[in-house]
Formats: sequence, C-alpha cells, structure tokens
Amino acid sequence: MKFVKRIDAETRKEIEICYQDLGEGTPVVFIHGWPSSKEMWEHQVTELAGQGMRCITYDRRGFGMSCKPWNGYDYDSLTDDLKAVLDELDVQDVTLVGFSMGGGEVVRYFSRYGGARVSKVVLVSSVTPFMLKTNDNPEGVDKSVFDGMMDQMKEDRIDFLETFGKQFFGVNMLNHPVSEPYLEYFRMLASVASPRATQQCAVSFSGTDFRQDMGAVNVPTLIIHGDADQTVPIEVSSQRSAKMISNNKFVVYEGAPHGLFVTEKDRLNKDLREFIL
Repeated sequence: MKFVKRIDAETRKEIEICYQDLGEGTPVVFIHGWPSSKEMWEHQVTELAGQGMRCITYDRRGFGMSCKPWNGYDYDSLTDDLKAVLDELDVQDVTLVGFSMGGGEVVRYFSRYGGARVSKVVLVSSVTPFMLKTNDNPEGVDKSVFDGMMDQMKEDRIDFLETFGKQFFGVNMLNHPVSEPYLEYFRMLASVASPRATQQCAVSFSGTDFRQDMGAVNVPTLIIHGDADQTVPIEVSSQRSAKMISNNKFVVYEGAPHGLFVTEKDRLNKDLREFIL
C-alpha cells in the first residue's frame, strides 16, 4: 500500500490517503461507497486490471487504512483528497468511477476543479443529485430516515452495520444474493472506519445538494443503478442525474440492489470495460 500526503487547507494538518495502483493501460480511479473501503472493488480490480486498465483505488479519509481525522468530512475536503491522488500519480485521461457516496466526489470534482485530468465518468448507485427531502426537493428521502440511521450508529454501530449490510445487498427471507461470510466481511470492512467518520459522512451524503454541480460534468458519462435499490432509491438519484448530465448513457439493472458491484459483478465489469476502453 502507498500513501498520498497533503496538508488540509482548513485544519493545516497532514492528511494521509492510502491507495493501491494495479495493472497497466487506461487509468481508472474507483471511489468507494459508505461505509466501506477500497476493498469493496475487488471484483472489478481483479477482473479489469491487466485487461487494458490501470485500476487505482483509495480509502476515503476516515475509512480503511487512510488517516482518521476528527473533521474534514464535507465534500469539498473529500474532493480535495481525490485531487491529491490524481496529482500525486500524475495521470491523464482518467475515468472516475464513483459508487454511492463516491458519486458526490466525482461531480464535485468537476464543479470545483473543472474535471482536470478526467475524460470519462461512471456513476454507480450514486447519491447525486440530492438525497434529502426539502421544500424544494419534495421527492427526496425524509430526514427522519437519516436521523434514525444516526441514532442506531450512536447506539450500536456494529449492529447497525450488520442490519444495513442486508439492505445494502438486498438480503431478505427469500433472497440471498450474497453469502453470510460475505456479509460478515462487509461488516468488518465498515467497522474499520472511525465512528466519527461514519457519522459525519452520513451527514454529508444525505444532506449535500449537488444539483448545481451536475451541469459541470462535461465528459461522456455512464450512469448505472439498480431499480430494487432500497438504500439510494433510483427515483431520487440516478433517474434525475440522467436528466441533468448532458452526455450520458443511463443503464438500469432490473431487480438489482444497492450493492450491485457484487450482486451484478459480471454485468458491471462488462459495462465498465465496454464504456472505458
């Protein structure tokens, strides 16, 4: 593992971002979802690295092996970390792949940095453009839902992660798209994150309004979402993103849950390969 180090503009403290760089060819930077880490991309990296793609993954601050500061979980700070990774590796013609919360960093990178170095975008189960129900966003998710999640995290974070993981992958009495050991693995990856980061990033992805950022995305974009996603409902997210990004292809995975990077891994890998190369 390697680390990108930078000084945070607000706190003036050093931030260390852990990353992995595998394969050769077209650079692809994968941005993980909440509350996991870069390891969530194992099926994509294992399959695509060496098939004409250079797969770069990194842990968001507060998660995985990256540093875990007390503050700095707003999207501007998180996007500055993404820029630091791109600058450190000095990559060009990058495809940014943002899953769930990671879609926020992708679109904020375009509004904040003009999409420098980036030639394509993939949004997978993304939280964009705006999750929270407000007076001017009546189709959003009611604040009580996120408040309930916060209460559960504060009461028993590990138990919350176990329950959340089942919803994440669409596990129920009749449907078991992932194994019990994988659910335990997902919980383990998420448990490594700091409690503070887990809570503050939930505040960020639920309450950040990206509607003004969306128009800045000016490169070919692939939008993928499952229509059985109970974590980030497609109606308040990707269906709307597809209307706000000018040059996009919107693909709906019928019956797929939020965590389709596992449940639909073969189809996702095929779609990524065809779009990127």
